[in-house]
Amino acid sequence: MLSREMQERLVEAAFAAKTNAYSPYSNFPVGAALLCTDGTIVKGASIDNASHSETICAERTAIVKAVSEGNRSFAALAVVANVPHISPCGLCRQVIVEFCAPEMLVLLIPGDYPASGGKLKETTVGELFPEHDNYLGGGSASRRGAHFTT
Repeated sequence: MLSREMQERLVEAAFAAKTNAYSPYSNFPVGAALLCTDGTIVKGASIDNASHSETICAERTAIVKAVSEGNRSFAALAVVANVPHISPCGLCRQVIVEFCAPEMLVLLIPGDYPASGGKLKETTVGELFPEHDNYLGGGSASRRGAHFTT
């Protein structure tokens, strides 16, 4: 459970990350903020490419940045876009479940968050990808989240 103060810091970081999105093709800027268990917040922005399949989502940007810098234990993820409802795509869900525990908090933030009085959706990794252990054959369960080792 995140404190209200930490949740607001994470939301603010996701909005800040969104300002760095590169979205000339999709016109769909997305920002993400990943809270590491040591308190570090790693931001990620969506990066479009003319070859649409090469576009990188904000969630994956944040996770790849964190992991490549040695962070392997995560407490929460916040994602924001300029739409009423945001949810990670299938590729992002796969990367999230690879590195994050099923009970990890995910905050899905609508673009009108400030005007809506701070309404957002709280979910978990397990709710986003409910059959992940069956899908993965249980093989990578010990590598996710706080259980990930190098």
